[in-house]
Amino acid sequence: MNTTEWIQEFPAAVTVTDERGTILAMNDRACAMFASDGGAALIGANVLTCHPEVARSKLAAMLNERTVNCYTIEKNGKWKMFYQAPWYAGGIYRGFVEIAMDIPADLPHFVRLG
Repeated sequence: MNTTEWIQEFPAAVTVTDERGTILAMNDRACAMFASDGGAALIGANVLTCHPEVARSKLAAMLNERTVNCYTIEKNGKWKMFYQAPWYAGGIYRGFVEIAMDIPADLPHFVRLG
């Protein structure tokens, strides 16, 4: 098995950029989620050009400072969680990964001790 084969049908949208924000890869869900913006044709584009100014400035800072960003949204009655984090290869910063997944409104929450 190809070591990245599993990600294509993974039940969350996964987008990978290089350290400058150029989109290197998108799985099937990411292509579908961004279909109205071009879907798979976004591969090779820069994420900074795909966002309005407020988000663009935040993304530029994240790319530069290598910080994690996690948030939820509600759109059309559906909830999503976005997790954006730097990725490394051999200890060298290579870019960012964004994972966007649907979450149920009644998501259980557990407090684990120890």
